[in-house]
Amino acid sequence: MTALTDFTAQRIGGTPLNFADLQGRVLLIVNTASACGFTPQFEGLEALHKRYGNQGLTVIGFPCNQFGAQDPGSNAEIGAFCQRNYGVSFAMMEKVDVNGDSAHPLFQWLKSAAPGVLGSEAIKWNFTKFLVGKDGQVLKRYASMDAPAKLASDIEAALASAN
Repeated sequence: MTALTDFTAQRIGGTPLNFADLQGRVLLIVNTASACGFTPQFEGLEALHKRYGNQGLTVIGFPCNQFGAQDPGSNAEIGAFCQRNYGVSFAMMEKVDVNGDSAHPLFQWLKSAAPGVLGSEAIKWNFTKFLVGKDGQVLKRYASMDAPAKLASDIEAALASAN
């Protein structure tokens, strides 16, 4: 698989999301966790979703339990937590691995398209974010400590792009 449109993922409720259906939208793809120091970023991600969703932004969260076992719950428990505590209305996917042999193919692709510090592809922690342009190309990778609000100018630029 070499293009974003080749991927599918399961929503937290079990229905598939075909990334081909998101063609022409700007995507913010994030590996999330429910019991992490960065968990309050759900609030900022939801704010971006509400602010830019009608302009063409789709925020997609992928729970992951690979970092400090900070998302051990079931998909149903994770979904309920996100809704109850942060009012999350953006797309949440089923729990996945983002590193290693069992990493979801989407994350394998994202990491190779946008390596991290010193060219490392591995995701270092929860709430690593990938901004994908309307053309399906990865524009930028953001670290866990990058607050969602700080991504606003890059999102606005991607939304204004002709591609």
